[in-house]
Amino acid sequence: MSQLKVLNDSNFDSAVAGKSQPVMVDFYADWCAPCQILSPTVEKIAEEYQGKAEVAKFNVDESSGVPMRFGIQGIPTVLFFKEGKLVDRVVGLVPRQELTGRLDSLLGTGN
Repeated sequence: MSQLKVLNDSNFDSAVAGKSQPVMVDFYADWCAPCQILSPTVEKIAEEYQGKAEVAKFNVDESSGVPMRFGIQGIPTVLFFKEGKLVDRVVGLVPRQELTGRLDSLLGTGN
């Protein structure tokens, strides 16, 4: 998990605001089975996109302010930010290509 940043209510804004690179944040909980299935995919994306995009995880059980602010009602939810603004959202367990396709689109490298 070396490339993955771990975010919470206190470090979220500084991790997302003012970033020129896209930021993908996986909102999860340890007890959530779909979240556990998605986790290795998110870790792999973090490795593959190192230097091109920031990839982070946010445990909704440890901090609730940011999830409430973005209206997260189900997990896993993956939010995509560009220049500090929320630009896309995926709710539920989705294939890897769904996440990388959205990142590629934000990077301007979509197919």
